[in-house]
Amino acid sequence: MAKTIREINEKIRKGQAVVVDAEEIIDLVAQKGAKKAAAEVDVVTTGTFGPMCSSGAFLNSGHTKPRAKFSKVWLNDVNAYAGLAAVDFYIGATELPDKDPDNSVFPGRFVYGGAHVIEDLVAGKEVEFKATAYGTDCYPRKEVRSWITLANLNQAVLTNPRNAYQNYNVAVNRDGKRVIYTYMGVLQPGIANANYCSAGQLSPLLNDPLYRTIGIGTRIFLGGGVGYVWWEGTQHAPAVQRLPNGAPQVPAGTLAVCGDLKQMNTQWLRGVSLVGYGVSLGVGIGIPMPVLDEDVIKHCAVSDADLVAPIVDYSTDYPNCIPGNLGYVSYKELKSGSITINGKKVPTAGLSSYKKAKEIATILKEWIRKGEFLLSEPVASIPTPESGQKCKPFVEKPIL
Repeated sequence: MAKTIREINEKIRKGQAVVVDAEEIIDLVAQKGAKKAAAEVDVVTTGTFGPMCSSGAFLNSGHTKPRAKFSKVWLNDVNAYAGLAAVDFYIGATELPDKDPDNSVFPGRFVYGGAHVIEDLVAGKEVEFKATAYGTDCYPRKEVRSWITLANLNQAVLTNPRNAYQNYNVAVNRDGKRVIYTYMGVLQPGIANANYCSAGQLSPLLNDPLYRTIGIGTRIFLGGGVGYVWWEGTQHAPAVQRLPNGAPQVPAGTLAVCGDLKQMNTQWLRGVSLVGYGVSLGVGIGIPMPVLDEDVIKHCAVSDADLVAPIVDYSTDYPNCIPGNLGYVSYKELKSGSITINGKKVPTAGLSSYKKAKEIATILKEWIRKGEFLLSEPVASIPTPESGQKCKPFVEKPIL
């Protein structure tokens, strides 16, 4: 029997909703079948926690006396973008200070950046604030130096243009001589290790592969608080090769998300240092799947054995946009600790945390069971595979 989000929310309000996570639904469907499980279960919760580089926060400091229109802003010596209204500015997670404080000890370690500024704010720490301005009649002040805290800001909105990637590459280094440093971590020469970044069977968009329940306006768990999907994510590319179960075989959909930074905590929002590459922000995201019908349950019941990722060479192929890959591997194999590439056993490591993904799905499940979190009806859908939308490359036109 088909259900609506309104009907499911009414059951949540009454404390009658049956909620399980995306790991639990696998066994439930195996025992009872998809039809019976769909009739019994109202919501399936998902989760993911990993570095999400396309993250940042819009902040409003309030007006100084006399007033200033910020043109340049630094937070703990990390540059923030101030090309907005007078005292609005945006701190990007991957922004680096002009001088990495640890470069003299370990060049390229990247111990601090915008992501760490965000974490410090969420932790309640004081952050050094510096701003310059060009001065106008209505905004005469030209320089500000102070300490700020999250509590003293008017608004602080985590605003991430591309998070929760639907599937991702398994990164290897085919070069036989040199170690390479990437956003997928340190890769040893000669395909001596393989790094991946997905929660697999718990990952939100792998449980809604065709974007039936997740859309613009979907309420989510974000960084320990409540957030929302505000658009398709940048590089959202639904028109890719997919398995019979609908899951993409390569990176595909993405989500743009936002939420009140003041609700969040550092357990689910952490600065990440990537040696030799830069910094990123570890973000916790959980999305509930309303069980509208049997098809929703079937998609949520996919296991790590049912999901695959492409093995991609990051020494030559990836940086030079050479298409293709070295084959596909299941998430069950990846999580076993090793995979086989060209007859060679290669150890694997995940940049995302399955343990934390499970914790997020469990927290969200309890919020819903207690009636503290209602589902939201998307106000619009995001592009589906039928849209034909793909990720376009940069088109270079020489400037003469």
